[in-house]
Amino acid sequence: MPCVRNLLGVLAALAACGAVAFLGYCLYFDQRRRGDPAFKRRLREKRRAQQQKAEGRGAQLWDPAKNEKSQELFLQEVRMGELWLSRGEHRMGVEHLSNALLVCGQPRELLKVFKHTLPPKVFEMLLHRIPLICQLHVNLQ
Repeated sequence: MPCVRNLLGVLAALAACGAVAFLGYCLYFDQRRRGDPAFKRRLREKRRAQQQKAEGRGAQLWDPAKNEKSQELFLQEVRMGELWLSRGEHRMGVEHLSNALLVCGQPRELLKVFKHTLPPKVFEMLLHRIPLICQLHVNLQ
């Protein structure tokens, strides 16, 4: 048994030396990397690029022309849905109202309005169409 204990002690010492050597290796090369002027320049450029990309995404989200077009499309789809419903074409009316839901910025609020204003049969048809609307929304993005 003393031989096994001795062997385990040697292995533990080797493992500790290996860990210390690896840690020293990491610290040495990290210090060299951080001291390199090219590394600092690349890091600054990378951060600038990320910042510009984030600003570009923000500009895309709040583009007034795009917002205006989506509002026009929303109103047009609601009008077309109302027109088809007034003619008795429930399927076409629900299709246009679901398109309005797709473009709407607050679909839950719009559904609440539809619940109070649409006949129960038409509202139920619209509710059955919501999974298809969600699938279209995912495919468009």
